Amino acid sequence: MVSLQFSSAVITSVAYSSSRCRRGMIRATINMPKLQPGRLSLNLPARDLVLQEVLDMGVGLTAATTSNLEKKYEPSTNGIFPSVSNVSDPSVIAKLHAIMEAVADRVEMHKNIGEQRDNWNHLLLTSINAITLTAATMAGIAATSVGGPLVALKLSSTLMYLAATGMLVVMNKIQPSQLVEEHRNAARLFKQLHGQIQRTLSCGTPTSTDVEEVMEKPTVWWPEHRQRQDRQSGRTDGNGWSVELEEEMREVVGVLKRKDTEDYLRLGKIALKVNRMLAISGPLLTGLAACGTAFVGSSHGPWAATLGVVAGAMASVVNTMEHGGQVGMVFEMYRSNAGFFRLMEESIESNLNERDVGRRENGELFEMKVALQLGRSLSGLKGLAASSCSSSKKGEAIEEFASKLF
Repeated sequence: MVSLQFSSAVITSVAYSSSRCRRGMIRATINMPKLQPGRLSLNLPARDLVLQEVLDMGVGLTAATTSNLEKKYEPSTNGIFPSVSNVSDPSVIAKLHAIMEAVADRVEMHKNIGEQRDNWNHLLLTSINAITLTAATMAGIAATSVGGPLVALKLSSTLMYLAATGMLVVMNKIQPSQLVEEHRNAARLFKQLHGQIQRTLSCGTPTSTDVEEVMEKPTVWWPEHRQRQDRQSGRTDGNGWSVELEEEMREVVGVLKRKDTEDYLRLGKIALKVNRMLAISGPLLTGLAACGTAFVGSSHGPWAATLGVVAGAMASVVNTMEHGGQVGMVFEMYRSNAGFFRLMEESIESNLNERDVGRRENGELFEMKVALQLGRSLSGLKGLAASSCSSSKKGEAIEEFASKLF
């Protein structure tokens, strides 16, 4: 009887402590049969009875816990609790990791190629200027020489001018400084894509659609935005969006089109014209210098020597202005900025054309991103929209640019 009382006490204490630990989560009911002293076999030791009953109680608790977990992961009918189907597909995650590694390689590739093109620009500029100035010096010395030295100096100067002319034609055609800027922009855009993939993997639930969209960006220069304007039904508020925010974004797009994009396209055209003029002038001057040097020592000696020396010096100046000033890079920078603003316009319009705000990017987050890309605070962005709206009502052109960065 002492053993039976001890067994009941242990079971009662275990059941009580288990119910306290799992309060509100697991409800385990243990129906203890009433022990009949007359029917109890005394062949089993008391401690074995205690162990067996505790194990039976553990099996009951495990079954209750399993039932509770199954109910927890059942698909919810009201959409409040997530289901197991929201877990990302391992193949999707593996694909995104593979794309991210490829994008990281592209960043390194564009960085290395950009550095190589920059070295080409400096080396070619230095070499061509050295050749041109040396030829001009030899042309000047040849004008004061007679006999054998005159022929040697004249021939050497002419050949050096011709070599400089050919190198200038090639250099002006490939525009190394412009190529450097292109690879800088490509490295920057791929870094942004790398960060976007990292955010998708860490904060979101990647899907096959994310893989397709990310895969499209490294393979084309200007990805096409998905057409969303065909959808005419859905919610028009919520998800951080409001009527005021939509009007604000429309005003920002208007300012970008009328001021920033148009201005940088105009500056790009000016830089392109200047670059073309310098690219033609350099080889033309070295060609004239070669012709003048060829006639040094003849009846037109003074004028020929003057042409050879002056034209060579001017060619060095023009070459330095074009490639030392990196006019090609300036043109590419203006064109890249105009493309950046066009991309912002398309991004804003793509969200505004989507009628169902549930499919849009979160409005508050999107507003903050636009403000950061333009170098403005949220209050500054609202002020820009208000200024654009008041100017439109008055029929006046706004003088302020949307971007504060460039």
